[in-house]
Amino acid sequence: MAKTIPFQLPRALGTVLWGISIALSWMWGLGLFFSVQFTTQFGLFGLLTFAIPNFLGLLIFGLVTHHLARRETGSESLGKFFTSWSRPFRLVFFLYQLLTITLTIFAFIRYAWQPLGLRPELLYLPLTMLVILSAAILFGEEFDIKRIKFSHGALFLLLAPAMVILSVYTFEKGTGPLAFPKLPTNDWNYWGYAVPIIIGFLVGPWLDLQQWQRAIQMHRERVSIAAGYIIGSALFLGLILWHGLTTLWALNWGAAEFIRLGITGHNYGQEVLTMVFSGGTRWTFAAYAIFIGVCILTTLDSGYIALKWFLQSNASTSNHPIFSLVPPKLLTSPIPAFLLAGIVAVAGVMLRFELEFFMIFYATFFVGYSILAITRCFILSPANAIPQVKMFCIGSIAVVIFSFGYFLRSPSLQIVGSLLPLGYVIWLLLKPSSSEEFVGDTTELDSAVPSAILARPESAISMASPVTVLDPGASQHSLAGHFEDKWFVYTLIATYADTNSVGNVYFGMYAMWVGKARELFFNRVMPKFNLKSTPFYILTRSFEHKFVRETREFETVQVKIRVAGYNRKFATLEHEIYDSLGQLLGKGKQSLLFVSSSDYKMLDIPPDVYSAFIAHT
Repeated sequence: MAKTIPFQLPRALGTVLWGISIALSWMWGLGLFFSVQFTTQFGLFGLLTFAIPNFLGLLIFGLVTHHLARRETGSESLGKFFTSWSRPFRLVFFLYQLLTITLTIFAFIRYAWQPLGLRPELLYLPLTMLVILSAAILFGEEFDIKRIKFSHGALFLLLAPAMVILSVYTFEKGTGPLAFPKLPTNDWNYWGYAVPIIIGFLVGPWLDLQQWQRAIQMHRERVSIAAGYIIGSALFLGLILWHGLTTLWALNWGAAEFIRLGITGHNYGQEVLTMVFSGGTRWTFAAYAIFIGVCILTTLDSGYIALKWFLQSNASTSNHPIFSLVPPKLLTSPIPAFLLAGIVAVAGVMLRFELEFFMIFYATFFVGYSILAITRCFILSPANAIPQVKMFCIGSIAVVIFSFGYFLRSPSLQIVGSLLPLGYVIWLLLKPSSSEEFVGDTTELDSAVPSAILARPESAISMASPVTVLDPGASQHSLAGHFEDKWFVYTLIATYADTNSVGNVYFGMYAMWVGKARELFFNRVMPKFNLKSTPFYILTRSFEHKFVRETREFETVQVKIRVAGYNRKFATLEHEIYDSLGQLLGKGKQSLLFVSSSDYKMLDIPPDVYSAFIAHT
C-alpha cells in the first residue's frame, strides 16, 4: 500500500498567514483606539509619530528573534532560549499580559460600546464584558497556537471587505469642507507625548507573550521569523494608517463635535469613528463593527493562548509549595486572569477612566524591564538576572512622575518619567558594582563561608601538614550528620580511594558523596522508613552538579543538602560541597519523584514524605 503523506502547508502561504496573525494580534486596544486619539490631537503628523515607532518595534523584534533562533541548530532552539532567558522576568511577563487584556477589554467597552448609549449601564456593562470574555475563551480553546494562523486568516477575510466598504463610503463622500483644529507639533506638549510613545513602542513587543509564542512556533514550523514579521509589521502599519486616515476624514466632516472633556480636563476623541459610523448607514456601521470586533477578538484569543502556554510551562517546572496546595487546573487556566481583567475593565469604564491611564505603564514601568530583557539577549553577564526590588521601585517612581506630568500638563515630567527607567538600567549595567547588582542563580558563591568555619580558631589547623583536619567541635556532631538551620551537613575526609591517578579527587566521587548525604538525610527525617513494607519508592528524576574547585586526599569535606522546593509530584534537593577553608567545591540540585512499590506508577508526594520534608523547606 502507498503511504499517506500528511498535508503540509506551502511555506510561502504559512509565512503570509503568520504575518496576518502577527498584525492582528498587535492591533489591540492601545494601537486600535489611540491611533484615533493621537490623530485627533496632532493630525497626520501625530498619526505617523504613533504608527512608525509601533511598526519599527514589531519589525525589530521579529528580526532579532530570527537571529536568536539561528544562533543554535534545531527547531526548538528559540524555545529553549526563551525558557532560560525569561526566567527572571516571569512575573513581569504575566503583569504585562494581564494589563494588555484589561486594556483591550476596557477600550472596546469604553469606546466601541458605551458611545452607543444603551441603558441601564449597570446591566449592559457586565453582560458586554462576559460576551467578550466568552468569545475570547471560546476561540482560545478552539484554536491553539498551531491553528491560530488559520482562524486569523479566516477572520482577515471578514476584516478586508469591511475596510473596503468603509473606504468606498469615505471616498464617495469625499473630503469635508472644513478642516478640524489640531494641536501644534513644534512645542513641548507634543514631545511630552512623542518621547514616551517612541520609547514605549520600540521596546514594547519584548514583554509580549503573544509575540514570543508566535516566534517560537514559527521557528518550529521552519517558517522564517524575519519574513513573517516583515509581512506582519507592514500589514499592521497599513491597518493603523488606514484607521488614522479614516479618522482624519471623519474629523473634516464634523466629527470633532464628538471630542469630549474627560475627568482630567484633557480632550478625548477615541470614539469619534464609532459615533460617525453608528450615525451612518447600516452597512457602514456593520462594517466598522466587524473591523473593531475582529481586531479585539484576535488580540484576546491570542492573549488567552499565550497566557495558557505561559502558566502551564511555569507550573510544570516550578517547585514552589503553592503548586502542591492549589489544583493544577486552576493554576494553569487563564480564565481567572481573564475574569480579573474583565472586572477591572468594567470598573474603569464606570469610573470614566481613559485609555491613557493604562498606557502610562507601557511608557514607564515596563520600559526598564524591556531594556534589561533586550540586553540579556546579547550580554549574559552581568545582566543574567534582575534586581527585582530596585526595578520595581524605579518603575513605580516613573509611573508617579509621568502621572503628575500628565494630570498637571507638564510635558517635562512626562519625558522624565519615560526616560528614568531607561537611564537607570544603563546606570545599573555600567556602574562599577554592576556584577553585584545582578546576583542570580548562576552566580558563583565562592566567597560564601559557613559560620562554623568562621568561628574556628586558627590552632585547629595543623601547621605540620599541608592538609587540614577536622574542626575540634565536629566531634560533637553525629557521624550520621547534623542539621545547621535548614541544611543537613555530612562531614567526611577524602582518602586515597577517592582520588584518581594524578592525586585529585575523582569527579564521580562528588556525586557519590551527595548520594550518601542524601541517604543519611532521609534516615534522619524518616527514621521509620522500611524498604520492605513501604508503599512507595523514591526515585531520582534528574541530577546536576557544577564543579567549582578540586580537592585532594586527606582534605576535610562538608556536604550540605536541603529541600529547595516541591510541588504536587516532585521534590527538589539542593546541595553544596565545601572544603575545610569554606571554599565552595561544587553545587547542584536533584529532582525526586515517587512511584508505587507495587506497580511503579507515579504518585503524588506521599504524606509521610511531605510531613518529613515540610519542616526543612
